[in-house]
Amino acid sequence: MLDDSFSDNTDLLPTKLDARTWKFSHYFSIWIGSVHNVPSYVTIGGFFALGLSIWQVFFIIMISSIILAGMMTLNGHAGGKYGIPFSILLRTSFGRKGAIIPGVLRGIIAAIMWFGLQTYAGSLAVTILIAEFWEPYPTLGADWSFLGLSLANLISLLLFWMINVFFIFAGVDALGKLTKLLSPLVFVVFGGMSIWAINLAGGIIPILNFSEKGVEGNSILIILSCISAILATWVAQILSVSDVTRYSRTNKGQSCGQIVGLLITYLLFAVASITIIIGSEIAFGVPIWNVLEVINRFDSKFAIILSLLTICLTTLSVNIVGNIIPAGYQLASLSPKRLNFKSGAFIGTIIGLLIMPWKLMESPTSIFTFLNMIGGMLSPVIGVMLADYFIIKKREINLQELYFPNNKGRFSNGVNWPALLTTLFTGCISLIGRFIDILEPIYNISWFTGVIVSVVLYLLFIYLSKLLHIGRTDKDLASISKGG
Repeated sequence: MLDDSFSDNTDLLPTKLDARTWKFSHYFSIWIGSVHNVPSYVTIGGFFALGLSIWQVFFIIMISSIILAGMMTLNGHAGGKYGIPFSILLRTSFGRKGAIIPGVLRGIIAAIMWFGLQTYAGSLAVTILIAEFWEPYPTLGADWSFLGLSLANLISLLLFWMINVFFIFAGVDALGKLTKLLSPLVFVVFGGMSIWAINLAGGIIPILNFSEKGVEGNSILIILSCISAILATWVAQILSVSDVTRYSRTNKGQSCGQIVGLLITYLLFAVASITIIIGSEIAFGVPIWNVLEVINRFDSKFAIILSLLTICLTTLSVNIVGNIIPAGYQLASLSPKRLNFKSGAFIGTIIGLLIMPWKLMESPTSIFTFLNMIGGMLSPVIGVMLADYFIIKKREINLQELYFPNNKGRFSNGVNWPALLTTLFTGCISLIGRFIDILEPIYNISWFTGVIVSVVLYLLFIYLSKLLHIGRTDKDLASISKGG
């Protein structure tokens, strides 16, 4: 008989075949908003500030996109094959109880905090957009404020928050329509920005001939650090990608869609970010890293409105896919009898406002350091999940062990200790350079450190646990000895 908690909450059950309606086009466009947003362009500006050349930056972006596409496809395979969400998939590697810690870090702390920050960032674009139609809007309420927010900013924040909430209750079909709408808009708007910047610079040749001062130190290590920086911003999405691949008609659809979509989107992003940043520096004497500043320099009101609308939609897209969906499923998995996906996601959005993200943004260095450290702890989880699914389980998951109470499962006491110990040890290795100067290079490439070391360490711990009979049931040890 099905576990009572799942009887009350069908959101955590494997997606039914008739609900698996997403195909290539959905996955082609699903991550566009996560690529083309304000923080992404600021990141590329930071690479140029290091002294990297145009071609080095282009190489970094494209290599990152190839690695990212591979990771998304691999970690999304189980979701596409079995139709299960991340919060349940995590249990196959860590055990029912062991999955709580990495699940809370990714699905609640990181997701909700990022939701609040992205919602506030989106509301700033909403304020500028409304001001294009009603100029006095930013000064609405004069000196009145609420917890540091002006009346206009408060209205914009609540408006953008409500749009996010709408998509919670509208369902995955509405999200699919949003991503399909976003795809042509992004190509038109950011392609237009690129052309605008090229014209300002006097053509493409001055941009290609532009030379920075050059990097100081080991250029290979710096390039690896930059690739790691891009991939680190995706660690949460890589982990919970099964939350969206569970709706795929076929694994081929999600894998091909994500690979082609990410590579093409990042190619446009590489061209747009390089031409916009370098073109603006040639034209104005200073690089413009914030695309909102670029938009404000447009002469056409229509172009400004269309661009701001696109920025709002890209922020909305990344918020829903990267933050709301994982938070909703994770909260539901912690209390499946009381919460389902929609109620969990709604609670998450409220908490995202209660943390007052506009206050957090007053000290962005500390908050982003905190979130990056969470990312450093999460990258080993990727390695554990991939090693467990592809090497230990050989892509075979026993759903009865996940959903039926009479099955004790593969882990004694509901915890896979090799997985937890691997995550803890590798997380410490990845982050130790943050506190010890001589080991700083390890911290700078923490994404690579976390994933690669965790795969090796997890397989070693599994081998030792088999010898010592630690952390797994006799049934599981017998399965491992047979190679399954």
